[in-house]
Amino acid sequence: MNHKRVKRVMREHGIVGVHLRKPVRTTVPDPDAAAVPDLIQRDFTASTPNTRYVGDITYLPVGDGKFLYLATVLDLHSKRLAGWSIGDHMRTELVTDALRAAASVRGAGGLDGAIFHSDNGTQYTSTDFVDVCRELGVTRSRGAVGTSADNAAAESFNATLKRETLQGRKRWNSAGDARADVFRWVTRYNTRRRHSALGQSCPIEFEKRSATLAAAA
Repeated sequence: MNHKRVKRVMREHGIVGVHLRKPVRTTVPDPDAAAVPDLIQRDFTASTPNTRYVGDITYLPVGDGKFLYLATVLDLHSKRLAGWSIGDHMRTELVTDALRAAASVRGAGGLDGAIFHSDNGTQYTSTDFVDVCRELGVTRSRGAVGTSADNAAAESFNATLKRETLQGRKRWNSAGDARADVFRWVTRYNTRRRHSALGQSCPIEFEKRSATLAAAA
């Protein structure tokens, strides 16, 4: 069956072909980057808050074929999105802004002593990112090159965020709409989203309970 007949049959039956969009690449490894050990080893848990984090960059499709980019910092103890940053670029400041946001949320002690785990994207291997981690007292951790499973918790979180904010749409109408939807979703996620792994508590509620138990111990 030639392609013209295929098109005719599809048209007669109301079938619309789907053109797959070229994937947006958000992880570009630097072959010359210094090696950093994997301190997480696919154990995406933490016994206490503010000790082990994962992060990643994902793209947010907006009108006219453009994209915004979202960097996340997720606490593995409470599943709280402690820090995030949105921009129309993937420069290193996108991920350093997200990390600084998490440090600000954590208060006086910031992220001092915490582990931050990521993939091998150039943003996470850059000198600027290394300097910010050193400034904040953060120990870097990275998975193997080309192995998404090593950062599965961060990738799963970002996929959920995009699925639930897009709600079946292919893109947002504008960058402003995307930013507003992400802000609302993150606020609701941290303060109201209940997790079975957290005893049906939301992330912030779980952290408060953990702090109370630690103080009583």
